[in-house]
Amino acid sequence: MAARRVAIIGAGASGLCALKCCLDEGLEPTCFERSKDIGGLWRFEEHPEDGRASIYPSVIINTSKEMMCFSDFPIPEDFPNYMHNSKIMEYFRMYAQHFDLLRHIRFRTSVCRVSKRPDFASSGQWEVVTESQGKQEAAVFDAVLVCSGHHTDAHLPLSSFPGLEKFEGWYLHSRDYKSPQPFSGKRVVVVGIGNSGIDIAVELSHAAKQVFLSTRRGSWVLHRVADSGYPFDFSYISRFTQFLQNLLPLNIINFFLERQLNARFDHTLYGVKPKHRVLDQHPTVNDDLPNRIISGRVRVKPNICEFTETSAIFEDGTREDVDAVVFATGYSFSFPFLEGFKVVENQIPLYKFMFPPDLEKPTLAFIGLIQPLGAIMPISELQCRWATYIFKGLQGLPPPADMLAEITQTKQRMAERYVKSQRHTIQVDYIPYMDELASQLGVKPSLLTLFLTDPKLAVEVALGPCTPYQYRLRGRARGRVPGRPSSRSGSACIGMIVATLVYVSLSP
Repeated sequence: MAARRVAIIGAGASGLCALKCCLDEGLEPTCFERSKDIGGLWRFEEHPEDGRASIYPSVIINTSKEMMCFSDFPIPEDFPNYMHNSKIMEYFRMYAQHFDLLRHIRFRTSVCRVSKRPDFASSGQWEVVTESQGKQEAAVFDAVLVCSGHHTDAHLPLSSFPGLEKFEGWYLHSRDYKSPQPFSGKRVVVVGIGNSGIDIAVELSHAAKQVFLSTRRGSWVLHRVADSGYPFDFSYISRFTQFLQNLLPLNIINFFLERQLNARFDHTLYGVKPKHRVLDQHPTVNDDLPNRIISGRVRVKPNICEFTETSAIFEDGTREDVDAVVFATGYSFSFPFLEGFKVVENQIPLYKFMFPPDLEKPTLAFIGLIQPLGAIMPISELQCRWATYIFKGLQGLPPPADMLAEITQTKQRMAERYVKSQRHTIQVDYIPYMDELASQLGVKPSLLTLFLTDPKLAVEVALGPCTPYQYRLRGRARGRVPGRPSSRSGSACIGMIVATLVYVSLSP
């Protein structure tokens, strides 16, 4: 039987692991990348490109290297725990070279249309029309992986800010921000308290005369470094902490986490405390904001209700003269090349955030279309491993009615859990979602089996950080788990074993 041809759209982090997973399963992938290079979101360009988020030179990732790497390709030990965007690109290039991925990528090639073949009900095939150097080309593929992500279209809600049309200063979206130098000596308001908004406000505060950080509802602000100097996610994203979160009422978990965050700086005193609880939102991460606020370089303000020619009027009635506005208001996503798929309010119904439930054949999957409370790259990789299983016919999907029911239940849970926001429409919790995918693949770690065969490893899996390597311990693609220093001391081993035994006995 000839290798099944798979079209991959996008050569960012998700597209690269999609290529690798297809090759692992003996499939024949072709990746279409509209730009000149790999990296997607993480590749810095001085001039923003259409259909892709654009970062500023100083961007550092908010997840640590052990938690964000691909499961079979550890990030080098000499790389920093939290990597600059240039180091992330270096890692991607190492990954692509090691697995010989570049020869499968067609750069400067845009996907114009993806449509079902007339015999789709029986063949599951797609016609993919691409364009390169002004010339269009059509080809037939047995399956399609959409890896274009959810940072595609800049969300700029200008209609929500009356008077902006008469504002005599200048405004821009965060994707167009590259340097604080043009704002030197200016009074600048940054709209939005997400990761980009806080990062830009902090960076601008070193050059601007005054920075105002405008927020509708505030935010809980995490820092990258946890107790004893370990990365925050390395210390707190573990199976045991997830077990406690499932066991205890959510209010207790929120109380504990909020106390930890307020121990660093009082969110009420600094004017950023939201009305919602910490686990009701996607976390915002920044290490420098408290220092910039306490020194007066950043002043926190409520939402802007109106602009005049030279100033911004805030909801508390205060007015501030401003020269420039940076809208850090996020992104939306769309798939104009996909026939029959429409995104409504940043939502598209997908089973496990991957598969359209109404296709006659499961030959289309979306990769990385999620906003995790954790690293996205290991999730994309596990999604790709499952999708290629499906494409090969090694596993099927539930009946459409069952998939639609689960989609509805998931949407309802998210609406009950999270603050209403476009970023929360694709929100997932890292360990539960990874375990869902792993269960489909048969690669979810079995703590009972590990205790019988390798008790020391079982303790690390249960109580240590939930690294991507855990999902290589079982199944067809299992391999050697790379050795890394543990965040636990040897003197705590007995207590860890007891706690792990309790965890194993009580967990499903």
